[in-house]
Amino acid sequence: MSARALAPLAALALLAGSGCAGPRPWLSASPALQGIDAPVELAATPFFPQQDLHCGPAALATVLGAAGTAADPGVLADEVYTPGLGGSLQLELAAAARSRGYLPYVVAPEPDALLAELVAGRPVLVLQNLRLRSWPAWHYAVLVGADPLTERVLLRSGAERRLRMPAGRFLQSWDRADRWGLVLLEPGTLPAKPQRANYFGAVAGLEESGRYVAAASAWSAALRAWPGDPVARFGQATAWQLGGELDAARAAYEALLADEPQHAAALNNLAGLLGDLGCRSTALELASRAHRAAPPGSAIEAAVLDTKATLEGLPVGEGGAHCDSPVLRGPP
Repeated sequence: MSARALAPLAALALLAGSGCAGPRPWLSASPALQGIDAPVELAATPFFPQQDLHCGPAALATVLGAAGTAADPGVLADEVYTPGLGGSLQLELAAAARSRGYLPYVVAPEPDALLAELVAGRPVLVLQNLRLRSWPAWHYAVLVGADPLTERVLLRSGAERRLRMPAGRFLQSWDRADRWGLVLLEPGTLPAKPQRANYFGAVAGLEESGRYVAAASAWSAALRAWPGDPVARFGQATAWQLGGELDAARAAYEALLADEPQHAAALNNLAGLLGDLGCRSTALELASRAHRAAPPGSAIEAAVLDTKATLEGLPVGEGGAHCDSPVLRGPP
């Protein structure tokens, strides 16, 4: 047998050996598990044995069921399984959860973030690579437990309801899959260890899918975690506007502009909102301010020009006292 033929077998032997030896214990050292001297297990998490290559639909049905939404893996497979790939993409799993009213949040790529979600009572849908980075075997499972005394985790995985895996081996398989994990949140609920970029991206996904009421609730939660954050304030106002909550949106835009008078996107959106209320001249003045504030050649400048064109086509005339805006009483 040639050396070339032996190489893959040697690599597999090394992989198996590393799984048995494992890195230093990390469950007992995790801040999320400090003070917990008993196993953490979300025993009520449902279980759906994997059929064929449908580990993605089975894992998604598991976390949906744990969140309170009954789901059939067979039905989910029609949404998320891609026959040409022989599996499911992470984006499709998130989209299916989003379509059922949840905020799919990608946890921070840290072991402690996984454990913090378990302690908070949420199972985590994880992607594992059960072989090598250069020869991957992708697999979705659901993390439902951790035992710091024995350094083992519990998974809903494949055909096994309670797969006990050495924590080090699990962490290696998760690391080879770039540490991807997903939890399902009710809009308005924060993850156990919120990460700003991941959370904001998840909320933006709600907006892009037309779930504006849910997005507004999620932005409100963001402002609890990051008080005064201008992106969250703008996102909340926009979600309210798109969801038809015009009074709330207007108040939020005006409050944001009181602090950031050159916020071109907020000026533009407020101009469009007031135009819809019949306040043509006020809206045009706001749009002009937005144009001056927008970087030349930017996407926001293009949006402002569209807004101005729409406003200029409205009937001339002012709609009354409701058209007055404190924004125009500030510096131009």
